[in-house]
Amino acid sequence: MSLLGPAEIRDLAELLDVQPTKKLGQNFVIDANTVRRIVKVAAVESGDSVVEIGPGLGSLTLGLLEVGASVVAVEIDTRLATQLPKTVELMHPGAPLTVIAEDALRITELPDAPTRLVANLPYNVSVPVLLHFLEHIPSLQSGVVMVQAEVGHRLAADPGSKVYGSPSAKAAWYGKWRLAGNVSRQVFWPVPNVDSVLVGFEKREVPLGTEEERVATFGIIDAAFQQRRKMLRQALGQLLGSSQAASEQMVRAGIEPTARGEQLTVHDFLAIARAAE
Repeated sequence: MSLLGPAEIRDLAELLDVQPTKKLGQNFVIDANTVRRIVKVAAVESGDSVVEIGPGLGSLTLGLLEVGASVVAVEIDTRLATQLPKTVELMHPGAPLTVIAEDALRITELPDAPTRLVANLPYNVSVPVLLHFLEHIPSLQSGVVMVQAEVGHRLAADPGSKVYGSPSAKAAWYGKWRLAGNVSRQVFWPVPNVDSVLVGFEKREVPLGTEEERVATFGIIDAAFQQRRKMLRQALGQLLGSSQAASEQMVRAGIEPTARGEQLTVHDFLAIARAAE
């Protein structure tokens, strides 16, 4: 099975009158080797059910179908969503593809209970989309996404790192994250002005806590990193009533009130949430 190359990508874009936009974060992958590399890193196998967010013109979609996976593709651009089944049928007749023309941030359920998420994510919404899908699609077990390098390093960061922040702690709620390789700017059209990386994740077999605890923990994470230079007793003061109340709750959780958010694991944030009176 052949994949899309630079000429086919440009022909499709011209056919659809598609000009890649920064607003939608569109940078189309034009290199078949990169597509196959992503599929390999994601360990996608025949029979797997995969959800792809922002399939665009279908480069990665065809790579996933090539190894025998079934694909549920979520595409906000109706022109692209309408064309994708036609492209797939032409190049891989009868392939198991379902296209959902919808904003990924509005999706709360999917057909086929996909177990893997594989995507070249639009850079402007990559973190919100990832967290949204991990919250709402419980069948997901693992995934690999291509994101802006700065975002990827944040997602995979450990406590104490300079880039550890709210996305790092929230992502860790759902599982373990790792950097899975760099991606050249030259494999995209148009060529972006930022570097890209692959980030992989494995979801926890057992959730860290209840949905109520997740909401409370994420609120504490947000407050902690909105004022990341402050000690947590100050950063959490408004959320928890006062600096004194925050200190007392942190002590009950076994956390030093003088600590800063960048030092805490997601387990620590959960402990603070559970220590509420």
